[in-house]
Amino acid sequence: MVQRRRFRIEDVILGTASESGDPAPLPPRHSEIMAELKAIRAEMIRPDRTPAPAEQGHAAESYHDTQKLLETYRAQIEQCEKLKVELDLIQEAINLTKQEIAVLHGKSFNGTEMAKVTGELGAVVGGTEEATQHILEAAEAIDQAAAALPKITSAEQQRLLAEDIQERVVAIFEACNFQDLTGQRISKVMGTMKFIEHHINVMMDIWGGVDAIRAHAPPLGDDRDDDARLLNGPKLEGDAGHASQDDIDALFD
Repeated sequence: MVQRRRFRIEDVILGTASESGDPAPLPPRHSEIMAELKAIRAEMIRPDRTPAPAEQGHAAESYHDTQKLLETYRAQIEQCEKLKVELDLIQEAINLTKQEIAVLHGKSFNGTEMAKVTGELGAVVGGTEEATQHILEAAEAIDQAAAALPKITSAEQQRLLAEDIQERVVAIFEACNFQDLTGQRISKVMGTMKFIEHHINVMMDIWGGVDAIRAHAPPLGDDRDDDARLLNGPKLEGDAGHASQDDIDALFD
């Protein structure tokens, strides 16, 4: 190990005694102190000054530790940047979903609109029942008049019976007008349902599409009772899993 030269001013300031136990030397004069300080400064800034091996090892170790720490910080910063990008995407998706929900709530799910849809469906059911009742009554009256017509010999009674049949036919035609009103009401309901469907599809696309949503969907189970499981309503054209009339007739052959 290289022994660094000790300046006399250090001995004076630190109060270090000599190895023989003699007391520290007397304080130097001002000129001597300045000379010593200049010598120390020259020693420190000398360009060809070689650090001691201990100093070199310590500096190399400090540099290595600093580099490792910087690499760790860089990796953490990269991960934070990736995380921020993902969080920004999630925040944007949440904001877009909020907008779609606000549109649905404002135009479809508020009390007025849903009450209107419910009223339209109720009117369809009520109008259909009333028209069906009128048609059945008229058909029954026509059937009775047709059965009584051959038994009547009076021309006047035949004329009156024929007029009654014509009135019943007109009543049937009038009752069939429910189809036009029902179509208009159903069109309003379908418009609302298509509006809701469109915005729900937009929200599903925001979160990755149908496949991404299906991955989180719970399994669908039919919790109805035994006979209720068989009540699925009339089949639509093209629906699978329904027995045709020919299949049912084949059971009785």
